[in-house]
Amino acid sequence: MLIAQISDTHLAGWGRRTFGVAPMGENLARCIRHINRLDPQPDLVLVTGDLTNNARPEEAERAASLLDALRVPFYVIPGNHDDRAVLRAAFAAEHCPAEDETFIHYTIEGYPLRLIAVDTTIPGAPGGEVCEKRAAWLEAALEEAPRSPAVLFMHHPPLRMGLIETDLDGFLGASRLESIVRAHPNVIRILAGHIHLASLARWGGTVVSTAPSIGMRLYVDLTLKRSAYILDVPAYQLHYWTPQEHLVTHTVRVQEPEILHPFSAA
Repeated sequence: MLIAQISDTHLAGWGRRTFGVAPMGENLARCIRHINRLDPQPDLVLVTGDLTNNARPEEAERAASLLDALRVPFYVIPGNHDDRAVLRAAFAAEHCPAEDETFIHYTIEGYPLRLIAVDTTIPGAPGGEVCEKRAAWLEAALEEAPRSPAVLFMHHPPLRMGLIETDLDGFLGASRLESIVRAHPNVIRILAGHIHLASLARWGGTVVSTAPSIGMRLYVDLTLKRSAYILDVPAYQLHYWTPQEHLVTHTVRVQEPEILHPFSAA
């Protein structure tokens, strides 16, 4: 099984650059073209939040229009820059299932891995949360197939990743979520975004990985002397569930033109 993950697209409205600088629409289109050329094709694409930059309908509509060019199924979850109602209005139910009136959480079945979307957003706040209601939903979803390998995907990583700026955003209910994950060893990975960097951490008896943004890389300053990003080439991740049942992750940087040079060249 092959999963592509796109995160933190932060789209501005049509024809606009994010913060007037970052060409995020063009970057997303480049990632989509690259994914569409992959052989083999991914089974699906997960978009782990912050599709929009200011939660505006035109931003979500732009995201939906661009993502519709994917040749494989795709699924979205909200981030702290998104609005649930705006996403639901812009995306068809097949991409943004509306199983719950409040939260955008759902399961994706029919693959070697069960994929479980967890809505961690708090309206108007930068941090994440798994409240009692969301925790109960997740626990019930995991109990439906306790022996099947499962991957949770969400926007916020549920732990401090060593970056003061995003660590200060916080994650309410992290211990609640950790207890659920520890009680279900079939959760082999948690996929997240939010920090705009490709990172890994052990947590709750599993592995948490974060995907980079598609072009706005967080400036790594562990002292919080500045809040800034670096314009970077678009990037996304591929998660490969091998025949040996290992989940291997590759971060793919999209460069155009992509020129291949043989190792055998003199």
